[in-house]
Amino acid sequence: MRMVVTGATGQVAKALQSLGPVAGLQVITLARPDIDLERPETLAKVVSASRPDLLVSAAAYTAVDQAESERKSAHLINAVAPGVLAETARGLGAPIIHLSTDYVFDGLKTGPYVETDPTDPQTFYGETKLAGEAAVAAGADAYAVLRTAWVYAPFGKNFVRTMLRLAETRRTVGVVADQVGNPTYALDIAAGVIKVATALKRGEGASGVFHMTAQGEATWADFARAIFSAASERGMGSAQVDDIPTSAYPTPARRPANSRLDCGRIQDVFGVALPHWRDGLGRCLDQIKAQGQEGRA
Repeated sequence: MRMVVTGATGQVAKALQSLGPVAGLQVITLARPDIDLERPETLAKVVSASRPDLLVSAAAYTAVDQAESERKSAHLINAVAPGVLAETARGLGAPIIHLSTDYVFDGLKTGPYVETDPTDPQTFYGETKLAGEAAVAAGADAYAVLRTAWVYAPFGKNFVRTMLRLAETRRTVGVVADQVGNPTYALDIAAGVIKVATALKRGEGASGVFHMTAQGEATWADFARAIFSAASERGMGSAQVDDIPTSAYPTPARRPANSRLDCGRIQDVFGVALPHWRDGLGRCLDQIKAQGQEGRA
């Protein structure tokens, strides 16, 4: 089967390129200049020409702070384009998987969010992602909106790679300790996407919104300590973590205090349960170390 993925350099898109062939899928990525999500009217022709059996809407405007000022771009990419992709998928008889985020919630709940909790995005980024979810649901026949959070990978821009880079020049790193979430390895997300997409193609499961993150929870400071501890065990860079409050790290867009997502529904419907985040972290660091060794060879 042909899996067509929007985006080529994003963490999940790259992970799908890695895992897809192992699952017997031909993965085709579409990115600029082939497609331009800021011109949604051009998407249907390009996607249709790729003849997808499965379509994954993985590309997004993810610069949370910049979205507050670059609202037109964020709206076109996150809110409008997914609806066009969903309608295109319906016309081709292909299920669509759309990746979304915990930012659709207000972050004030004391426990993990379930899919039926009221949405209340506190940022423009969150508003556009919520609008994209609605557009996919309205435009597609077979679909799954997968909300995830705190994504990291051996490649791209993410928290794990940032911590390792900071450890090269600092002995102590200040990290926010009053935000909690589920750190989630991009390759585990990709594995879940493949399982859900192929099930929908077989007519199994059910369309809808699902939460899909790693098991376990942590604050950013907890996550940083785990990164440095596991990195040290592998002979990689390490640093001490200084807990700081969110108020000490002001940003244009407010970060959720609680990003935890309950993933019981996706396990019940599709049998998907991602590994614990510490397990994913170990595999991610192993890959980063291997890449470094290959670069020095």
